[in-house]
Amino acid sequence: MKHIEYAVVAEQREIASGIYSLWLETERIAKEANPGQFLSLYSGDGSRMLPRPISVCETDRERGRLRLVYRVAGKGTEEFSRLQKGEKLEILGPLGNGFPLKKKKAFLIGGGIGIPPMVQLAKELKTQAEIQIIAGYRDELFLTKELKAEGPLYIATEDGSAGTKGTVLDVIREQGLCADLIYACGPKPMLRAVKAYAEERGVECYLSMEERMACGIGACLACVCQSTEVDRHSQVKNKRVCKDGPVFLSTEVEL
Repeated sequence: MKHIEYAVVAEQREIASGIYSLWLETERIAKEANPGQFLSLYSGDGSRMLPRPISVCETDRERGRLRLVYRVAGKGTEEFSRLQKGEKLEILGPLGNGFPLKKKKAFLIGGGIGIPPMVQLAKELKTQAEIQIIAGYRDELFLTKELKAEGPLYIATEDGSAGTKGTVLDVIREQGLCADLIYACGPKPMLRAVKAYAEERGVECYLSMEERMACGIGACLACVCQSTEVDRHSQVKNKRVCKDGPVFLSTEVEL
């Protein structure tokens, strides 16, 4: 049973418009967190009871720190963006199931705010597998330095301002890339397209789902997604993104 604890803000800065990088000192979670897992962050405002789920971007196990990269999307995340060095934050984690690490030639595909989890995944995979990192942006880039440090990086932008104009799949086609395994995190339309691409080619594929969450521990069923098989917990074709995921084998879920 995980318990809420306090983490100390080590540093925070805005790395793109409305996107913040937050380093937290939290020795236990930094040691335990795996790529693809997330934390629940609690507001200091009593009127906002539900925590905000944010994926782990990077861990520094030796220094007992971890990094979250998030977009300000409402009052809760706007509150977090004002945190200063030395302040404390209530957190719960690490939560959910992360990406399984496999020794196969792999695509690491991130879209928008689904890009941050690819940093730690690339760090842990690069010593045992051949990786190709593909990042899709609307326009403004972020985390490219970190991603380039871990492996070859290919970029897609909707407006064509950097890399390939179009989607992450347009990059794969334009560059003639291939892989035996796909890891992906991003908005649902991107995941739907990646799932179809993988199934057409018979490629093993893991998707990190983005859903609104409430409890973050699988009790409330607020973040269910449609599954291909009957779930033992709910007895219907649903899976809890926070507890059973957020990472799923693509053939387990319907998008």
